[in-house]
Amino acid sequence: MDFFETILWPLRWLVELVLWAWHWLFTALGLDPASGVTWVLSIIGLVVVVRSALIPVMVRQIKSQRRMMEIAPELKKVQDKYKGKKDQFSREAMSRETMALYKKHGTNPFASCLPILIQMPIFFSLFYVLRHAAENKTGIGFMTEDLTESFNAASIFGAPLKMTFTQGWESGNWMVVALLGTIMVLMIVSQFFTQLQIMSKNVSDETKNSPMYRQQRILLYIIPFAFLFSGVAFPLALNIYWFSSNLWTMGQQFIVIRNMPTPGSDAWRSRQARLKAKGKLTDDEVKALEVAEQPKQLGQRQQPVSAKRAKKKKK
Repeated sequence: MDFFETILWPLRWLVELVLWAWHWLFTALGLDPASGVTWVLSIIGLVVVVRSALIPVMVRQIKSQRRMMEIAPELKKVQDKYKGKKDQFSREAMSRETMALYKKHGTNPFASCLPILIQMPIFFSLFYVLRHAAENKTGIGFMTEDLTESFNAASIFGAPLKMTFTQGWESGNWMVVALLGTIMVLMIVSQFFTQLQIMSKNVSDETKNSPMYRQQRILLYIIPFAFLFSGVAFPLALNIYWFSSNLWTMGQQFIVIRNMPTPGSDAWRSRQARLKAKGKLTDDEVKALEVAEQPKQLGQRQQPVSAKRAKKKKK
């Protein structure tokens, strides 16, 4: 047992418990214990348990991302103030002012990473559980010999759940290659769409003009391709877990943005318009909505007209 397996021991035990519980439930409902469907449903059940427990953390992440974008113009002012100053005093002063800004708005750059940091140990715990099962080794708790044999026999559409993309390619199992290739594409698309929901709908107009927003727009097109590695390196069962978790994130993000949008964003204007149509806004809120919509209307200015065209219009 290596170092990472040792420190992940409690999480591995919990992962085995949740997998066993869902597998037992679906088997009790009449599904074949060695069926790929039973195991896929058990893995999705694990996603439901993990992501339900992380809902408060995810909401905190979304709020933190929102605040980080809102304070981007102020952060830029602090950076410009100390631009070109490389002495120790200036660096410390910039650091103090930046931290004071984070404290004032109740956020920090690491809060948005919290859900992924919590999920990664669970992801690798599942990796170790499934890897040991694929090697015909029993688990540390609930992955008994019978359950291990059941997992090794499980396949979906002829693709063994324990097999990786490389193993499928080398063995000529093109169903594994096709399924993992499809899942990789879907994971990239779902991750891109999830980030796009935030960047296009849940960002205020002022923030969209900041340098930080433009940098994050670039990352929007780069980060999703990290799933190419997971699609090739990890077995089909683990990719099903990650893809299901991505779908959960996308749906959860949609619900949160629809009901808790950033003030001044397109999502906020849409929500206020819905509430206005239902008569649920106060007079002050209606006025605030009208003020927020004015820049949009004023932004559609008339294009400059040349002197010749102006004369023609007068005639």
